Amino acid sequence: MAPLKFCANISWLFAELPDFTQRIYAAASCGFQAVEAAWLYDCELQELQRARKATGVEVILINTPPGDVKSGDLGLGAVPGREKDFREGLDLAVRYAKALECKRIHLMAGRIPVDVNRSQVAKEMETVFVHNLTYAADILSKEGIMGTIEPINTRITDPRYFLDSPHQAAAILEKVGKPNIKLQMDIFHWQIMDGNLTHNISKYLPIIGHVQIAQVPGRNEPDSAGELNYSYLFNILENHNYQGYIGCEYKPLGSTKEGLSWMKDYCKHMK
Repeated sequence: MAPLKFCANISWLFAELPDFTQRIYAAASCGFQAVEAAWLYDCELQELQRARKATGVEVILINTPPGDVKSGDLGLGAVPGREKDFREGLDLAVRYAKALECKRIHLMAGRIPVDVNRSQVAKEMETVFVHNLTYAADILSKEGIMGTIEPINTRITDPRYFLDSPHQAAAILEKVGKPNIKLQMDIFHWQIMDGNLTHNISKYLPIIGHVQIAQVPGRNEPDSAGELNYSYLFNILENHNYQGYIGCEYKPLGSTKEGLSWMKDYCKHMK
């Protein structure tokens, strides 16, 4: 049984350091062989390239640009009337991914428009999302890049996010029907929206392209107090022979380094 592999989400970890390039170095110094991030687009690409090459870490995943955050955007993939903006953001994400040799891009769905009922726009937004994902699949396949879609819980994190359950995401992926567009499983969001993790992991693992973790409900270290038994969940992933990286997308209770004892304990256990 191969041990699981973990990558540092540097949008969440090492936040005590202001610069993403510094966080890459810090992740490497703590033993991470890979990193992921949400949005690196405010960073100088050449600086990120230098940090990646100097440390030897892989960049596993980045997100498409969120859009106009000040106006309430959080991704554009399913937002009607923003198709041109989505395509421009995808082009930017591909440029960064290629430069950083990153092979996964999270294609963010976006939010339900303000003052609009979810049921009123769900069908239209799904149609837009399927269309944009189909377009993205063709662009990404030319570059050897996988696209992922991630359900984000609407009970705690973002009440207006369009894509909020693994079942909704799986149905959309079936309509898209492209082998390089996969499901991104953030266990934190899945537990909050649906629970039933043993069944859902087993059911959806064949279409999962990336995994992320955090404790529920505080979104802290996996071994912090909360609802989830990560020793059990890691065992499920091991038994299903999950080969990809697991993104550590959590908010450290103290310093990032001090909170990594859970990962050290796992590595010792697997030796």
